[in-house]
Amino acid sequence: MNDTELMKIIREAIAEATKGDKAASKCTCVCDGEVEDISAYSLRDEFNIPNPYNKEEYMRLKAKTDARLGVWRCGPRPLTKTTLRLRADNAAAMDAVFNDVAQECLDRNNLKAYQTKCDSKETYLTRPDLGRVFDDETAAQIKKDCVNDPDVQIIVSDGLSSSAVEANIDAVLPALFNGLKSNGLKVGTPIFVKYGRVGAEDSVAKILNAKVTVILLGERPGLATSSSLSAYCVYGGYPGIPEANRTVVSNIHKNGTPPVEAGAYIAELCEQMYKKKASGLDLKATN
Repeated sequence: MNDTELMKIIREAIAEATKGDKAASKCTCVCDGEVEDISAYSLRDEFNIPNPYNKEEYMRLKAKTDARLGVWRCGPRPLTKTTLRLRADNAAAMDAVFNDVAQECLDRNNLKAYQTKCDSKETYLTRPDLGRVFDDETAAQIKKDCVNDPDVQIIVSDGLSSSAVEANIDAVLPALFNGLKSNGLKVGTPIFVKYGRVGAEDSVAKILNAKVTVILLGERPGLATSSSLSAYCVYGGYPGIPEANRTVVSNIHKNGTPPVEAGAYIAELCEQMYKKKASGLDLKATN
């Protein structure tokens, strides 16, 4: 074999190996001076395997999950599009953790903000205990500003994802409030807690003497979604209450439990907890 034949074989091998990259890179081309958003497409629709044995069955499987299935090459040589999407999703997750909830979002929903004992995001990440409590001055201000002895107290908190709050709260709160009021429950003054952990609802419950407390919290972002919200509901909350006493509605986002549906369902749960004076495993035991 001479050098010419060897080079021909090498070129053919390279062309075959990069064929998928060329096809997959179409969405990242520059058109009219703009680069298409690599994170705009749904992972459930993305399929890169050439000549699959049963594409229809594969797509039925992908329709059930945002996991990265059907990316074809993996390990040290993924497709360019796969690599870029992974980096984009990782960047979105980092932004969700470290960015603050926009003040415009709080203003739209009439949420006054209070801060836990955490003085920064770094403290919040390294001292979970401080994200559950307030200093005396803040606690006194909450008691002064809010309705005391409510049947249901609603709290919104950034948690580990400010993106979750901004993406979902506009739809969750109206459905939740309408459901609570239609059930004749006395709803307290909704508040926003910055740098809050789940246990912050127990401190608020003690301060306001709330019967049912709900905290809508941004959850730890992943590579499938950076905007997942959860609702932790408790009856008769107090600092140190067992975690088994919480009722949780999780995975609230556009590709999970729809925000409006979640708000209505949480309202139903609050009514059950109020009537049965129980939450968590105790509530399940009454059914």
